[in-house]
Amino acid sequence: MAFTYSLQSSIHSALLSKAHPRDFSSLNNPSRALKQIRPITCKKKKDGTGPKMAYNGLSKPLKARLADGERLYGVFLLSFSPVVAEIVGFAGYDFAVIDMEHGPGDMMAALPMMQALASTQTPAILRIPDNDPVMVKKAMDLGPQGLMFPMIDGPKAAKRAVSYCRYPPKGIRGVAHSVVRASRYGVNEKYLEEYEDQVLVMCQVESEEAVKKIEEIAMVEGVDCIQMGPTDLSASMGFLKDLGNKRAKEMLQRAEKGVLGLKNGAFLAGFAMPHDPPSELQQRGYHMVSGAVDIGLFRDAALADLRKHKSNGVETEDDVEQVEVLDAERELEAEKLHG
Repeated sequence: MAFTYSLQSSIHSALLSKAHPRDFSSLNNPSRALKQIRPITCKKKKDGTGPKMAYNGLSKPLKARLADGERLYGVFLLSFSPVVAEIVGFAGYDFAVIDMEHGPGDMMAALPMMQALASTQTPAILRIPDNDPVMVKKAMDLGPQGLMFPMIDGPKAAKRAVSYCRYPPKGIRGVAHSVVRASRYGVNEKYLEEYEDQVLVMCQVESEEAVKKIEEIAMVEGVDCIQMGPTDLSASMGFLKDLGNKRAKEMLQRAEKGVLGLKNGAFLAGFAMPHDPPSELQQRGYHMVSGAVDIGLFRDAALADLRKHKSNGVETEDDVEQVEVLDAERELEAEKLHG
């Protein structure tokens, strides 16, 4: 029991160090909770800030928050554990990406993850494994606030991605809006009028070829955000084992300037790396930054607990050397994962 409590405490501290806490005191006050779930307006306060609750009690859509100039910090979820998703939501991340590209879960596994995040008013983004119209249709019907498309290498691919998200005549998405979660199973009668404004379409740029066309991709009508994939970009340039290579960094910065230099172009999102931490991405102008992975947080907390308590807390030189090797290997694995 002591080990379990210590590990839970370590994970809790790790999460709170990555995010800002939210006020969930209303959970102990039913009358206050009822007030919070009633529809409210998005009028800004005198100090320029505004409420993050809108649209029938849901969190203010990510697209609206970005349009208002907010800079957002999020996390990737690969464990497909609803409990972990709920903890992440209560910790206070601005958004969570449910990763179906590298995580083991499918649509049925993504649904309880989204439900757990919704209980904490945390927007969910689905990263799909393939740019397939059937996959996109099912993902859109689940009702995420964002959809992330991997390996978009040019404007034609970006246009196809947008068309998969929209109903005819603007796109080819199959119609079942009256019975899917996205419309609250038909309870939200305004869904057809609202969905385009509430789903963030994110195109991942992950190759040198895509960087050369990044301005064209970012200007495609309906593309809301460019998500940089630093590891796949490095790999495409021949630097799989040297992800922090100078040439790869220069190519990444070229891509960033291409997006940020556009007038009325897409927002810029990225994933932080050991050699490129969240603070540096934010300083370079990123609108959305993801800096943690649930599995990584749990792994680091478990290893930290072992280092602290195993063998009565006494570390030998061999123990220290082994930990340093493991840390280096984990950093390399993390860089390979988030392309």
